[in-house]
Amino acid sequence: MWKDRHGERIRALPRPVRVTVGILGPVLLTVAYFTLPFSLLSGDHPLAWLMLIGLQALLGLGMAVTTVRVMSDRPGHPGLIILLLAWTSILTFSAIYWSLAVGHGQFSGLTTRLDALYFTGVTMTTVGYGDIYASGQIGRAIVLVQLVYTFSFVAGAITAVGTRVRGHLSQRLNR
Repeated sequence: MWKDRHGERIRALPRPVRVTVGILGPVLLTVAYFTLPFSLLSGDHPLAWLMLIGLQALLGLGMAVTTVRVMSDRPGHPGLIILLLAWTSILTFSAIYWSLAVGHGQFSGLTTRLDALYFTGVTMTTVGYGDIYASGQIGRAIVLVQLVYTFSFVAGAITAVGTRVRGHLSQRLNR
């Protein structure tokens, strides 16, 4: 465990706060996804697209930082952070897919935000039912980006959580 300059143990957020954030975070993100207007993304507004791409880059960076923090045995709870980063990433890809379908005709069978969320989940798990599919080149390129992104995210999450669990187990065994 890390200590501050006075030799006191550094504690993470209190458990009730972590639980509240862990529950409310994904709920609030989901409500925002279904209620925020994405009309800017339906057209060719480069700033809106740049914001989404930037958000995905920040989420990837956040996952990399979380993984490195865990592997260097820093205090904290990576599970909560990973959950929030992953869910935000899923919702961001869903927003991109919905916007590409509605504004640019890049997808077949994708007509609602729920369709986009469903397609993101199906793509993430590499199931691919075929009821919704990328019919345009931009849509296909984004799907490929999501596949690589998801693989990286899952590998980082497994590494972070596995490292943390191994550390806790070895501490318990050494007591």
